Amino acid sequence: MLDRLKEQAPDALLALIKLYAADARPDKVDLGVGVYRTGQGDTPVFGAIKGAEQRLVDNQDSKSYLGPEGDMGFVHALMPYIFGSDATMGGRLEGMQTPGGTGAVRLAIALAKQMGITKLHMGAPSWPNHAQIIRDVALEWEPFDHANPDGTANADAVLAAISGAGPGEAVLIHGCCHNPTGIDYSPEDWEAIGDALVASGTFPIIDTAYQGLGFGMEEDARGLRSVLAKVPEAFIAYSCDKNFGLYRDRVGAFYILANGGSEGSTTLGKAFSNANALARASWSMPPDHGAAAVRVILRDPELTQEWLDELEQMRARMRQVRDYLGDAGQAGGVDLTPLAKQNGLFSTLPVSKEQVVQLREEHGIYMAGSGRINIAGLTMDNIDKFIGAIADVTG
Repeated sequence: MLDRLKEQAPDALLALIKLYAADARPDKVDLGVGVYRTGQGDTPVFGAIKGAEQRLVDNQDSKSYLGPEGDMGFVHALMPYIFGSDATMGGRLEGMQTPGGTGAVRLAIALAKQMGITKLHMGAPSWPNHAQIIRDVALEWEPFDHANPDGTANADAVLAAISGAGPGEAVLIHGCCHNPTGIDYSPEDWEAIGDALVASGTFPIIDTAYQGLGFGMEEDARGLRSVLAKVPEAFIAYSCDKNFGLYRDRVGAFYILANGGSEGSTTLGKAFSNANALARASWSMPPDHGAAAVRVILRDPELTQEWLDELEQMRARMRQVRDYLGDAGQAGGVDLTPLAKQNGLFSTLPVSKEQVVQLREEHGIYMAGSGRINIAGLTMDNIDKFIGAIADVTG
């Protein structure tokens, strides 16, 4: 039976990691892997996480099952940071823990199909796993252009996609710090998106994987909150991988906004009965450790402040790199100026696959074939080499 399986193409990013590891050049630069790095090239465990983990070691008295909904203390502790002071939006909003943001996206798309969504609209380019999940769930999807050639968000495209969809269709939108472009919608764009969703009846799925890496926890949540203040229903997928540095611990959450009124709580309960059934059949229950550490942090003012300070340091370093690139201006055939106005870990350069190979082979610059770069892979020690390499290959 096994011989009936078709060989699948290897994951391009994993292949890039192997190529980078095998490269003996001491000045090689890794801009492929999507993790934060310090100015010294490290991906450390947050000090706040270390403190929370020590408390778990000292005080956790059981490793018993929690159920498919996971650690609800974690789920609820996150909510004020994501949704604001009225964290449940008058009882219309509830959540559950998932294995990373990937698990939350998978659950959102599977539940959308189960409730009758027939097509999903999504900006392109997007995180590659979005398309893989949609295909695996066997849901039809249609792309629209996320970005303009000048490095700004194509608000007209998303508004046209939403307006042309309607009831029975959904749209997947990045909440902030877009992966892979770093190009975010403006506050005015978000207001227009919310209005278009209400007018058309298109169902919103908002993937928030990088809150706090753009301008701050509050600032990065404003677009999401402006939409939720308008629409009757929505799904929100959330990841703690980046803003808590919990990549391998797989810490995420899935939230559902239900319509208000007398039927609201009944609708929300019914929705979560289906979400829990899907989770039970997929992963049974999510891993506990990372979520428990986040819960400990968010319930302790000192650890919370330590976490926010560490997040600010990350954000400031990435902004320093972006400003430096923006000030460099034109590098050969690539205008680096727009990168200073983009947000988060990623940006996408207008380079060909052949130029990506040339950058790797001739200069030791490793990036995804799409031209996506991890901004945090650049430091004040290697950034001039990177700019020079771009100028050389594209000039």
